[in-house]
Amino acid sequence: MIRWRIHLKSPPPMVYAMLATDEGRARFWAESAVEQNGVIEFEFPGGLSWRGKVLEAKPPDRFVIEYYDSSLTTFVLDDDGSGGTDLTLTDEGVPPAHLAEVMAGWVSVLMALKAAVDFSVDLRNHDPQRTWNEGYADN
Repeated sequence: MIRWRIHLKSPPPMVYAMLATDEGRARFWAESAVEQNGVIEFEFPGGLSWRGKVLEAKPPDRFVIEYYDSSLTTFVLDDDGSGGTDLTLTDEGVPPAHLAEVMAGWVSVLMALKAAVDFSVDLRNHDPQRTWNEGYADN
């Protein structure tokens, strides 16, 4: 199981909106991540895409999706008592052969989330020639 935590200065409802809305996900996660009928169509640079099924959406503190290779990804958002958010991500069921890459990928996603929600900065390069598969962490 993968488990990461990150502290965000933004409040849980704002962080939740980044995870649970098409507009929010497009600001940090994927070029496009449109949800239709409970399924998110993730589109990444270079033509990479996959679907993620929304399993639980409980604003503002819990968002669960079936993600990469049918893994179970859970985002838990806790109010830090000072207006910010302590986010815990877990990803269960990642195939052992992909564990290292997926673990690193979540760090990339979480840091991009922090930059977008806390500082309105997009860390991604948006270049279809410079993708995760080509070794770029800023995709």
